Amino acid sequence: MLHESSVLSWHEICMQSSGLKLIMYQRTISNPIEIKGVGLHTGVETNLRLRPAPENTGYVFVRTDLDNFEIPASVEFIGHCSYATTLVRRGVVLSTCEHLLSALRGADIDNCFIDIDNIEVPILDGSSENFYDLIIRTGIEEQNSPRRYLRVLQKISIEQDERKMSVEPAERFEIDCTIQFPHPLIEKQQFTYIGTNGNYGREIASARTFGFTQEIELLRKANLALGGSLDNAIVLTPEGMLNRQPLRFSDEFVRHKILDIIGDVALIGLPLLGKIVAYKTGHAIHSRLMSRLLENTHAWDIVESTELADNFEHSHLSQSLV
Repeated sequence: MLHESSVLSWHEICMQSSGLKLIMYQRTISNPIEIKGVGLHTGVETNLRLRPAPENTGYVFVRTDLDNFEIPASVEFIGHCSYATTLVRRGVVLSTCEHLLSALRGADIDNCFIDIDNIEVPILDGSSENFYDLIIRTGIEEQNSPRRYLRVLQKISIEQDERKMSVEPAERFEIDCTIQFPHPLIEKQQFTYIGTNGNYGREIASARTFGFTQEIELLRKANLALGGSLDNAIVLTPEGMLNRQPLRFSDEFVRHKILDIIGDVALIGLPLLGKIVAYKTGHAIHSRLMSRLLENTHAWDIVESTELADNFEHSHLSQSLV
């Protein structure tokens, strides 16, 4: 017996045949998820609990160790971005949130409360795979409100020395990323990610963070990377890497950069319809581009899935009649 939700509408059939992905209704997780792990930079054990959230909540961190103080995952609360993305609200800090946010966005979750009892999100294995797999296995609940998208209308660009990043209009979420390091395992890598069903889990989620041996001592003197190990990062020597296990992809490094970009872009608060082009970027330039985009209110609008579906159906029908 087919349930009503199992029957595809005309616009869903059109979009699937065109390779586009449009989720019609907002989504949250179906049940709470418990996660425990060590922070990459603090080295402190942290407990996480992801909880379902009502429509239009977005992602909200709840510091359970500080009387349930809430920090929305928003560009408004970006504190500093160097080796991780940090949120700050009224002096309360939440650090290294990008991998978890990337997994939530990659799983197309719109609304989630994130209880956390310390300052830093656990690093787990250095990727977002564990977060993502737990979300998918736990289950996703479709909600009643139409999904809202931030649609890019005009190109916005930013440059810092040789680092470049832009976002421009597109019918879907897409990232074209290039990185370049003078290291034999990296050199120049390029990857294009298209946010269609399942691509995140297959192509991005398992890519791990990486660092260089010559940087580690400096980081630790600055009280950073205190929880770093070969279990949660790729550690590169001048000639190769310390890890005994092989790379998960030959281009794992650029894939991880895309993972970070997805997490940082999630701070705009809505799924993005637009194409991002990134060259040699980091957390700081990611946050600057998102801030600049939101400041230029003529360069974007907010559109509901129902309007997008109607527009797409009309366009597809018109083309089929030509």
